[in-house]
Amino acid sequence: MWFRIALAFCGLAGSALHAQAQTEPVVRIAELVIDPSQLDAYKAAVKEEMQAAVQSEPGVLAIYAVAEKDHPSTMHFFEIYASEAAYRAHIQSPHFRKYVSTTQTMIRSRKLIETLPVQLSAKKGAPGFNDLEP
Repeated sequence: MWFRIALAFCGLAGSALHAQAQTEPVVRIAELVIDPSQLDAYKAAVKEEMQAAVQSEPGVLAIYAVAEKDHPSTMHFFEIYASEAAYRAHIQSPHFRKYVSTTQTMIRSRKLIETLPVQLSAKKGAPGFNDLEP
C-alpha cells in the first residue's frame, strides 16, 4: 500500500516537480502512525530499509526517522534524494519493496508532504550529513 501511495504521490507532485531542474534535490516528508503493538517490528524493518537505501543507492542522500517523544508510535521521516529520478529509483528498489510488504499491516495512517527545498545546510563532519556536502 505504501508503494501505491508513494506512486500516487509522485504522480500528484509531478507538475510541481517539472518546474524544478532534474538535478535539484527532492525532499519528502512523511508522518506515519504505527500500530503500537507492532512498533518494535516496524522500527527493525524501517532501519533495515533505510540502511540499505543509504548504502546502496547513490541518489539517496539522507533519510531521517524520528518518533514523537509523547507519542512514540507517531513517526516523522525526512528524506533527501539527489533528484526526482533518484526518488523514483528508490521506490522501485528491492529493499523498499520488501519494506512495503513487511510493514503494510503495521502502519495505521500516513501523511505525505510535498516540499520545495529552500536551503539544505549541514556542518562538515556532522553525523549523517556527510552525503550532503559538495
